[in-house]
Amino acid sequence: SAPPLPAPGAATRGRSALAVPGVRLLVGALLGVGTVFGALQVSVTAVAEADGRAGLSGVVYGLFATGSVLAGTVFGALRWKASPQRRLLASYTLLVLGCSTLWAMPGLLSLAVAVFCCGLAIAPTMISAYTLVESLVDAGSKTEAFAWLTGSVGLGLALGSTVAGRLADSVGAASGLLVPLTGAGLGLLALLTLRQLLAPAARTVTTRTVASAVPADYDLEPTH
Repeated sequence: SAPPLPAPGAATRGRSALAVPGVRLLVGALLGVGTVFGALQVSVTAVAEADGRAGLSGVVYGLFATGSVLAGTVFGALRWKASPQRRLLASYTLLVLGCSTLWAMPGLLSLAVAVFCCGLAIAPTMISAYTLVESLVDAGSKTEAFAWLTGSVGLGLALGSTVAGRLADSVGAASGLLVPLTGAGLGLLALLTLRQLLAPAARTVTTRTVASAVPADYDLEPTH
């Protein structure tokens, strides 16, 4: 349903979404979010097996998803005065703070609590990123922009699970929990450093452009 179908023969295709610096920044940021997904899945399994309770790994990782669902439901129901840029930076910061506690958890129960808290930041981060990218690109490039963000999360998941798995095998089960902190931390650093790229570009609209887009009998005079 979005963007709307163009009229036959209309030229709607503009520049590639990836040509917009803000889109590239969001792609990199969601790469970090993807590493959280992948590394947590592998690391939680490794920690549960090392703790002798391998069957609980799915329950613990499910708490991650539960936190995300609950936060996403509340986040989407609220009317926010803060801009999508501010919401993204705030939720991403909370994600990094949550990830910073994972490696220090002494047991599977405490890890489950920390994983749930990390999940609380996931959906708000994703919602804010997708809302923001829509304001950075032309209507004809929105689908491409969404695809880049989704693909970035998938790539981050693959990278995170690979690195976390190697660390768990060579160093120890809990060592893979440093990967979410590293990936999300780098993503937050990029967002904070280059956050000016997330401001939608000002668009100059002339009177002639507006007039050509409305019916001839439409009153362009301001009403009071």
